[in-house]
Amino acid sequence: MSDEKKEVEAKEEKEVSTEDKKEVEVPKKFQDLVKQIEELSVLELSELVSVLEEKFGVSAAAPAMMAAIPQAGADGAEAEEKSDFDIELVAPGDAKIAIIKIIREVSGKGLKEAKDIVDSSPVVIKEKAPKAEAEELKKQLEDAGATVNLK
Repeated sequence: MSDEKKEVEAKEEKEVSTEDKKEVEVPKKFQDLVKQIEELSVLELSELVSVLEEKFGVSAAAPAMMAAIPQAGADGAEAEEKSDFDIELVAPGDAKIAIIKIIREVSGKGLKEAKDIVDSSPVVIKEKAPKAEAEELKKQLEDAGATVNLK
């Protein structure tokens, strides 16, 4: 690592350590983990967040995004419930073979076509599916490790 990068990391660590830290009671089983995280540089912590997001298929920005979405009925009008959904495969996850099998069952397509669909994600795999069917397919795909959106 270059001297310049080391200086930047040291400066960032100093800035973080001088900020007011909240005193939070940490359960005993997590104390070692919290201590290790506290010792990470900002760059290392950013890398850790990226690894965890990829590993578990989540985003650290999701709660902030949800806060920006207006709640249904907040303006006094009831939102009309949607009955047909497009099922979008966002990411197949680690178990591509299981996802391909599910796509083949649902679509009736051959192995190559199903594999192409999985490899081209994000892609809508079924349009205008009834709510119950869409939720069932979403559950199957998520249980197999995929990331799925209903639109």
